[in-house]
Amino acid sequence: MFAKIASLGLFGLNAFPVDVEIDISRGQPQFEIVGLPDASVRESRERIRAALRACGVNFPVAAVMVNLAPADTRKSGSVHDMAIFMAILSAMNLIDDKPEGCAFIGEISLNGDIRRINGVLPMVMLAREAGMKAVFVPADNAPEASVIEGIEVYGVTNAIELIRHFTGEKRLTPAEHYIPSAAAYTDTLDFADVRGQQSAKKALEIAAAGGHNALLIGSPGSGKSMLSKRMPSILPPLTFEESLETTKIHSISGLITPENPLVTVRPFRAPHHTISSAGLAGGGTIPHPGEVSLAHNGVLFLDELAEFDRRTLEILRQPLEDRRVTIARASGTVTYPCTIMLIGAMNPCPCGYYGHPKRKCTCSPKKVAIYLSRISGPLLDRFDLHIDVAPVEYEDLSAKAHEEPSSEIRSRVMAARKIQEERFRGTGITCNALITADRRQEFCPMDDGAEAMMKDVFDRLGISARAYDRILKVARTIADLDGSEVIKRQHIAQASQYRTLDRKYWAG
Repeated sequence: MFAKIASLGLFGLNAFPVDVEIDISRGQPQFEIVGLPDASVRESRERIRAALRACGVNFPVAAVMVNLAPADTRKSGSVHDMAIFMAILSAMNLIDDKPEGCAFIGEISLNGDIRRINGVLPMVMLAREAGMKAVFVPADNAPEASVIEGIEVYGVTNAIELIRHFTGEKRLTPAEHYIPSAAAYTDTLDFADVRGQQSAKKALEIAAAGGHNALLIGSPGSGKSMLSKRMPSILPPLTFEESLETTKIHSISGLITPENPLVTVRPFRAPHHTISSAGLAGGGTIPHPGEVSLAHNGVLFLDELAEFDRRTLEILRQPLEDRRVTIARASGTVTYPCTIMLIGAMNPCPCGYYGHPKRKCTCSPKKVAIYLSRISGPLLDRFDLHIDVAPVEYEDLSAKAHEEPSSEIRSRVMAARKIQEERFRGTGITCNALITADRRQEFCPMDDGAEAMMKDVFDRLGISARAYDRILKVARTIADLDGSEVIKRQHIAQASQYRTLDRKYWAG
C-alpha cells in the first residue's frame, strides 16, 4: 500500500515543499522514517503511534517506510507529524476523500491534539505559490495562516477532526480571511510626557521622518531612554508588504499569537547590554534570527551603548550597510533581512558627567578615553544623527504648559513619508535613509548655497565619504519636513550640526 501527502518544511525564512511518501508492505513489523530527518522528526514515530491509538486506529502490523522527499534536504522539527499521520490513514484506506492539492503542517501530541508550530506564515505563502488549494494547520496557527489570500486554511484542533473531515462525517470550516485593523498607538508611550528637550525631540522627528540611525549622548537622568522609548509613537504604520516581511521573522521565532496574527506596528526591540553576538545578530545550529532581524522595519534600541561588548557591537557594521545579516553554519546558510533604525543611548564617561555644565566629572582623561573607545569610529560613522541631550532645567520640569503630543509629531512625519513615497515610487526605496549611491544625485538636488555649504563642511570637518552621504540624506529629510523640493543651505547646516559630537567627545 502506497500513499503520498504534501507537507512543507522550513530552513531559516525559506520554506520548501516536502512530499511524505509511505509504503506499507508485508515483513517484519517496523516503522522507519528516511529522507534526512533530524532527531525531532524521528521521534514523531512514537507520537503518531500513540495518536492513532487515541483515535481508535490500530497501527499496521507490517513494515512501514516513510520517505520525506526531497531526500537530500534536511528535515527538522515536528511540522511533518500531521502529514505522516494522514499518509498512514490514506495508505490504510481509512479515509474516503483523498487529500489531493492539500498540504498538512502541524505537531501531533500523544492524545491526538494538534499543537501549534512556528513559521506557519512563510510555509502557507509557499503553498499558495505552489498552487495548493488548501492547507491544514493547528487551530492556534489558523489566524496567522489566514492572512494569506488565495488558499483555504483549515484550523485543526485534534486528529479525530481530520479523520471525520476526510471520511465525510463532519466537514471542517475554512478559517475566515484575516483583515488587520488600523495600527493602534494607544498602548505606546507619548512624547507629551517628556518635559523640555525640544532640540532632541526635533532630532528624533527627523530620524523618524527619514528612517535614520541616531545616537543620543548625555548625562544620567537627562531623558535619553525616555525619548528613545517613545520613538514607536511617531513612526508611520507598516504597509501590508512590510507587515508580511516582519511577521515572517516573528513567526519563525514563535512570537506570533492567535490574538495578533499579523504585526501591524513597527517593532521596537531593546536588548540588554549583556546580550551575546548570537543573540544580537542571530545564530544557533539551525540559525535563528537575532534582535537585529526581529527589529526589521522597526527600531533597535541599544541603551547604555558603551556597556555592550565591543565585539558584539562590531557585528552590526555590515548589517547596517547591507540591510541583511547572513549566518553560515554546517547545516546551511541563512540570510535574514534587517532594515532597521538603530537608536543608541550612552553616557559620555563612566560617571556620566563629562561635559556637564554644573556637575564635575570624577573620571580621569584616560578613563574617559577608554570608555568612549568602546564605540569604534566606523560604528560611530554609521549613526546619521548625533544628539547631545542636555540636562533638563527646573523651569522645564515645573512648567504648567502641555508638551506637544506624539500624534502631532507623527502627522508631520507621515507628511514627510508621503513625499518620499511619491518620490521613490517604483524604485524599491522606502525612505531617505535607503537612498542608494547611484540615485543620490537624482533624489538629493542642492541649490548653489547648499553646494557651497556642503563643500565647506567637507573641507573644514574632514568628514568621510560615508558621513558626506549621510549628511546629504538627513538634509533631504529636513527639506521634506520643510516641504522643499531642493536641499537648501539651511538644511545642510542643520544636518551637519548633527555630526559634531564625535569631535566634541571622541576627539579628546
